[in-house]
This record gives sequence, C-alpha cells and structure tokens, in this order.
Amino acid sequence: MTYRQLTSEERYMLAARRKQGLNPSQIARSLGRHRSTVCREVSRNSTRADGRYRAFTAQERTNGRRSRSRRNQRFTLADFAIVDTLLCCQWSPEQVSGYLARHEQLSISHETIYRHVWRDKRQGGLLYTHLRGARKRRRKRCGAYDSRGRLADKRMISERPAEVEARDCIGHWEGDTVMGTGSKDCVLTLVERKTGVVLIGKLADRRAHSLTRRIVQVIRRYPGKCETVTTDNGTEFHDYRRVEELAGTTFYFARPYHSWERGSNENANGLIRQYLPTGVSMAGLSRHQCNAIARKLNTRPRKRLGFRTPLECFNES
Repeated sequence: MTYRQLTSEERYMLAARRKQGLNPSQIARSLGRHRSTVCREVSRNSTRADGRYRAFTAQERTNGRRSRSRRNQRFTLADFAIVDTLLCCQWSPEQVSGYLARHEQLSISHETIYRHVWRDKRQGGLLYTHLRGARKRRRKRCGAYDSRGRLADKRMISERPAEVEARDCIGHWEGDTVMGTGSKDCVLTLVERKTGVVLIGKLADRRAHSLTRRIVQVIRRYPGKCETVTTDNGTEFHDYRRVEELAGTTFYFARPYHSWERGSNENANGLIRQYLPTGVSMAGLSRHQCNAIARKLNTRPRKRLGFRTPLECFNES
C-alpha cells in the first residue's frame, strides 16, 4: 500500500478527536489510518511547552520541513552563477563549497555542486571541463633493475628531522621535475610542506647544471624560508651539494619508487598537469605562464588549511 501524508483536513479532525478524549487507536479508526501514523503525527508536531496538538501549527511545521527537504531546489540561478565562476577558476567542488561556507556567502555541499555540473553536461554545458581528473598510468617493475642514476653518500629521508614530517613549521620543501613531450623542455616544481605553496620554474632540459641554476634562483626569492628540500633520485638532482652551498639549504632523498614519501609534491604535480597535460610540449612555455599557474594553485582554498589559501598561510608565517 502506497504511503500518503496526512492532509490539512485530517489534521483538523485529529485535533478535534483529541479534544473529545479519544485515544490514538480510536482516532486512527475514524480517520482510516494506522495507529502509528497518528502517534507519529502527534509526537512530531505537538508544541514542546504544553504538549498540545494544534492543527494549524502542525500544518505549518509540515510545510516548513517540505520546503527545506532535499527534494526541493533551494538554490537560485544567482547562487549557481557564483559557483560557476569559482569552478571556472579550476577550483574543485569541495574547495568551492568550503570557501563559500567559510565566507558565509552560501551553504552548498560539494555533492550538490557535482550534480549541478553533471546536469550542465547533459544539457551541453562545459562546466565539467574545468574539473580535475587524470587516470593514473602504472607500469610493472617486478624484478626490474633500478636504472635511475646512483649517487654515493646521499642523505636519505630516514635522516630527515622529525619536525619535517610533522609539518609543524614552514621552510621544508619537496621537489621534482615535470616533463613535456617532443622536446627536452620541462619544469621544476617545489612545494612547501606546511602551507602547500607551489613554486614552478622553467627548465630547458633535465641536466643537473640547468636544474641547479634554476632551483637556486627560485629558493633565493624567499630568503630564510627554505631549510630542507626532499626530492626523488633523478640524476638532475645529482649536483645537490652545489645547491646546498649556494642556497643554504639541506637536501634529502626519498627511497626509489616510494613516491608517497613526497606526497605533497606528487599531489601538486597532478594539479599542474591540469594546465600542462601529459603529451604536450613545454617548448613554448614561458616564465610568466609558470608563475600564472603557480598563482592559480596558491590562491585556491585548501580543505586541510581550513579553506584558507596556501599563499595566505605562507605570508602569515
């Protein structure tokens, strides 16, 4: 049997029967309803002060709950215009939701924003093209020889101070290079572990000499805010002692194929791929474009920062 809610007329009849002293079973029989329906109605809509059931008040409460339910659209075109503007800045739905809630502009969940995006796509819209998403490509390494360059006397990540792992203070970075296709051009990426600030520098190639010159230039922009750098085992970092000498920082190396030991950097590289996709040449990439990408990432609100931006947190330190 299909359930149907009590009507306004039934509520007035219920209130009248209660005044006559009838019990829930008797009222239910007179209304042609189940006893539990009557009990639930009285329990939900009676006033807390005196426990009385008033039909008008009960109907108003029911109408209010119905208007606030998820089945009813509570967001206007103006609300979604704000959401669309932030999505077009390549913010994720969760970042949009958190930012708007933090600034008390709009209370909207990221699930609702995703539904809005997919509805827009079905209607031929392009909002979905601003979402991040990349399929991971994996290759088997079972029994394979570690062919990456080896360097004696490297300072391994196990020797890194505990405070770096805890993210308690600013000044500890993770570094890597992101490659293009069709040329040797690539970019250097540095991520500050506590705030998530991203720095991007253009490289003409992955030679150690080129990287050393660029990483020193990048680090020197922020004197006193680069104590350690943790990288992978790529040969481009083999001139790390020169970097330590010129920039006053200390290098540490993660274990081969343990990318999670540089999780902040790996995540940032994934975000950068939204602007520099795999398979695209970086030959025409300029320093201005690198800075523009970094600025976009550094001005996005982050959940782990309480939906503040990395740049806000970095400048406060």
